[in-house]
Amino acid sequence: MDISIISVSSMRIYRCSGSMYSTVPVRVTSSVLKEAMRKYLQNQEKHKVKKVAKKAEKSVPRGKQTVGKLMNQRQGLTNIEITNRNIKSFDRVANKYKIDFALKKDKSVDPPRYLVFFKAKDMDVMTAAFKEFSAKELTKMNKPSIRKRLLKYQSQAREKNKQRERTKQKD
Repeated sequence: MDISIISVSSMRIYRCSGSMYSTVPVRVTSSVLKEAMRKYLQNQEKHKVKKVAKKAEKSVPRGKQTVGKLMNQRQGLTNIEITNRNIKSFDRVANKYKIDFALKKDKSVDPPRYLVFFKAKDMDVMTAAFKEFSAKELTKMNKPSIRKRLLKYQSQAREKNKQRERTKQKD
């Protein structure tokens, strides 16, 4: 008996060979029922394999994680040191480049330093990300703060106002 697909609807079983369904209901015999169950179980097994593959794909942590999780991925680790002020900005750049990394605070030194661990295979990506991070930090350092600029403009406005008052008194 060549049954490629069996359809069960409203307690009737229809046989399908190729792309054509038979409109005549098939008599439910033990062999037809056995074949239908076998096809059903095969289909369930296919879906189960797909679900397990998706779950395994999701189980690998990405982005920021703990050092232990990073080490469990069984790849070599390398590290760099960053300061406390730069943690959040580095986090943004690392997420942009999709780098798997872990932050570790070294409290033995005063002030504490932060080590960023990442996979050795991500070294090229990490180099590019660190260049961008360094460039951002340099532009931040060279750019004067808004508060300093505001204080400068306030003092200029006060001096201009004093000059106006002097000219009014002379008139």
